[in-house]
Formats: sequence, C-alpha cells, structure tokens
Amino acid sequence: MSKEEVRLFIGPQHPGITGNMSIELLLKGDTITWAKTHIGYLHRAFEKLMERRIFIKSFPLVCRICVPEPDTNEENFARGLEELAGIEIPERAKWIRTLVLELSRLQMLIMWYGGIAGSMGLSTPVQWGIGDRDYILDLFEELTGARIYHIYIMPGGVRKDLPDGFEEKVLRAMDMIEKKLPEYDEIIMENAVVQKRLKGLAKIPKGWVEEMGITGPVARACGFPFDVRKDSPYEAYDQLDFDVITEEGCDVWSMLLVRRREIDLSIKLIRQIIDKMPKGEFLTRLPNVLYWKIPSGETYVKSESTRGEFGYYMVTDGSDKPRRVHVKGPSFIHGITLAERLLVGQNIADVAPILVALQICPPEMER
Repeated sequence: MSKEEVRLFIGPQHPGITGNMSIELLLKGDTITWAKTHIGYLHRAFEKLMERRIFIKSFPLVCRICVPEPDTNEENFARGLEELAGIEIPERAKWIRTLVLELSRLQMLIMWYGGIAGSMGLSTPVQWGIGDRDYILDLFEELTGARIYHIYIMPGGVRKDLPDGFEEKVLRAMDMIEKKLPEYDEIIMENAVVQKRLKGLAKIPKGWVEEMGITGPVARACGFPFDVRKDSPYEAYDQLDFDVITEEGCDVWSMLLVRRREIDLSIKLIRQIIDKMPKGEFLTRLPNVLYWKIPSGETYVKSESTRGEFGYYMVTDGSDKPRRVHVKGPSFIHGITLAERLLVGQNIADVAPILVALQICPPEMER
C-alpha cells in the first residue's frame, strides 16, 4: 500500500454486497488497484455438521448453503444418497423435482433482475423483483408449507404429491410474471444509462473461464455453452426441449442478457414440465430413516444452479452418517478467485454491479 492509496472495506453489511461478506479494496483515486474477499461473517462449517448428523437430519441444514435457492442443495444431497444406497425414484418424483428446481431458478432470476438495477440506483425494479418473486414463494408455501426452506426433496422422491389444482396455479403465475417482464425490460434493458455503464464493464478474458473453472451464466456470457442440465442431464431434464443460452461479450452486460433470456427459458421449461407431468407414485419407500445405514461408497453428483455448476462429493462408510461431504458451489470461484482479479482496474462505483453480476452466494464459500 503506497501513500497514494486508500484502504476501503465494502461489507459485510452493505447494499452493494450480495450477502454477509466483505471486499477489502485499495484505491488510487476512485480506481481499484487491489481487492481481497473476506468471509467468516456467516453461519458456516456445514460440511462438518453434516458428518455428525444422521442422513435425514441434514436436510434442514443443507438449505442454508444458499438461502435464496435451497432446493438445489436438497436435490444434490438426496440424489447423492440415492446413488450410494442404490435407490431408484419414481418417474413422477423426477418431474416434480425438476418443476421445483425451475421454480426456484425463476424466483432467484427475478430477484436478481431487480437487484442488478438496484446496484446502479434504480430502486423501482428492486421492489418489483421482490414482489413478483412472491408469486412463486406463494406456490412453494402451498406445496411445502414453507416459503424459503422447503425440506421437500427427500431421498426416494419428494415429501408429498402436488396439491389439487397446483399445476393450474403455476401456469397462472407464469402468465402474471410474463406479462410484467416488458415493464422490467423498459426500465432496465432499454435504459441508456444502464447500457452505458454495463457494456464493456468487467470484461473477462476467455482464457480465464477454463483456467479458473468459471461456470453458469458467467461462463455462458463468454460464449461457453456450459450447462449441467444439457451436459450431464439429471432428473427429467433429458426429456425437455431447450437450448443453452450464450452471449459473446464476456462483460456485465452479457451476463445481464444471459440471465434475462434464462427467465424466459425457465418459464418455457415450467410449462413443458406441467404439460408432460406423468401420473404415479411420488416417493419410494425407505427403511426407517432414523436408523438408516448406507453401504460404503463414494459419489459425486452435480446440477445446474442459478449461479452455475453445483456439486456434492459424498463418502459413506456403512454407518448412519456420512463419512465425508464436500460441497462445490460456483460462488467460491466467482466470489474469490474471479472477483479479486476482475475488480482490479475498475471504478469504485462499479463494484456493486460487478458483484451482483457474478451472483455470489457467501454461504457457499463458508460451507
């Protein structure tokens, strides 16, 4: 640190930070010369806590690994246990899980869409995003009894079947959200100030994508069609018709374009799922889960979260608890390795939109 530089901390409590984390910056004037991510302000040690609990008691725990998108963690943990225990789940359960995952993706994308506007001082879309997201949280409340932590995806399938009339309510919610999207687009996408600030901002060299292991919308904004739903299909994704969305700009504007188009994609997939939803059982009977022991083995399962590839490496030793669980979330790479390099040379005013564009979920780093 030279005499010309100023040290500044943004976070852990700050509207420009995407959760309880802190970015330490060195500034020369208003230009960032060095950046460091600091964690440790949040609930953590999920992996070790899971290794000290019987399998079923970890489901309320894994939801907290990314609070706005708990279902990805539930699905990964359940699918990992099913692979280790040799359990085949009913076809209907796969489709219901896929519906839950896409609803979860959509509500997070809507909240993010308003959030990227909020990072530049546009407060109206922030309120819209929170309000329109509630249409989906209302559906989750009816389906699971909870708005955020659902604890709905379980080993063997899902906790209960879809309520009567649920599919029609889902489609009505999709219609309401879709009808509102042009208003979002007018105030965000067609805004000259937003375009001027985001086009060319924080341009990622394409070589960084594979070098760092960048995934999800950040990689797709650089032209890489990485999507676990296509590359390694799980649940019912292999029976859905969709293309991976990419852009070529490698900047924050391209990340915005990818996620905006993925809102449309999720609505399209949700309608497909409702149309193709099979009848049948929703849960495979399991042994008494309070005394459930799983044979020795190891597995790695992965899925496409809203932020990118999300995986669980799990080892069992024949007991009633996991021997080892390691959670691999995209936020560790995007929030530390990438953010620390990408922020250097940027203006202090652009820290918030850059961090929102990377869509960092701090609990994934503190797991």
